[in-house]
Formats: sequence, structure tokens, C-alpha cells
Amino acid sequence: MARVRLSVAERREDLLRAAVEQIEARGVTAVRISDVASALGVSNALVLYHFSAKEQLVAAAFSHAAEGDLARLRQLLGRRSTAVRRLRAAVRWYAPTGQAKGWRLWIEGWAASLRDPELREVAASLDREWKAALARVIAEGVAAGEFRCPDPTAAAWRLTAFL
Repeated sequence: MARVRLSVAERREDLLRAAVEQIEARGVTAVRISDVASALGVSNALVLYHFSAKEQLVAAAFSHAAEGDLARLRQLLGRRSTAVRRLRAAVRWYAPTGQAKGWRLWIEGWAASLRDPELREVAASLDREWKAALARVIAEGVAAGEFRCPDPTAAAWRLTAFL
């Protein structure tokens, strides 16, 4: 069987997807470069070519998964409907009983970020984006008279804490 040569971007995407799957299955602290390589049938050296260390791979995988969640959040919040309906859809989707898988990775990522400064910065940046997106839809709901909220930003912070 002939080997298919992937572009750098395609290979990186495959590695990140495999890393996310391995982190979900094993946890951040237990996952190894060899787990990701084995899942794709490639060498450890190939993974290390794209990510010089496990910490870099984990931070990139966390960012990759969170960006996918953020894209879905933007889609839900960008719909043409009331702010209440959009906010409700986002909460239903992202709650532990919803269809989003990312919350499990967020929990793992936050725990690991206590010891990993690179991961801590990625997690903090993505968390700010989530809160800002929710604060915007809450502010839109206030402006439209759908609900009262004296501080949409604080409400977004509380809501993400519950999620």
C-alpha cells in the first residue's frame, strides 16, 4: 500500500486531533508522545518534529480543541434569534449533559496549567474569549429588553463558573 504524504498543515491537524483524543482517554499528566504517535501509526520523532516537547503538544492540543468549541459558540451566539434563546442554546450545548466534549478537556487543562506556564496562558486567553462572547450576548439581551442585568460581564463570569 502506498503511503499518503500529508502537507505540514494536514499532519499537524492529525497530530492535534490524536493528541486531544489521547488526553481525553488518558488525562494530561498520563499522556505520552508515544501514545499520540502510536494512535496515528507514526514515529515519536515525527511528533517531536512538529512539537518539540510534550508540554508544547498539550498546549497546542488544548488550544485546538478550545478553538473548535469557540467556533461552535460563535455559531450558536451568532444566530438570528433572541439573546435568551442564543444564551440558552450555548448553555445547553456546553453543560456537562450537552454535546460538547471540550468541557472535559478544559477541566484537565486547568488542572495541568497549575504546573505549566505555557498551558496556563493558553487556558487564560481562551477563557477570556468565552467570557467576552457570553457577556456580549447578555448585553444584547439587556439592550433588547429581554432581561435585566446590571453587569453582563460579571454575569458571564458567574455563568462560566457554573458551566
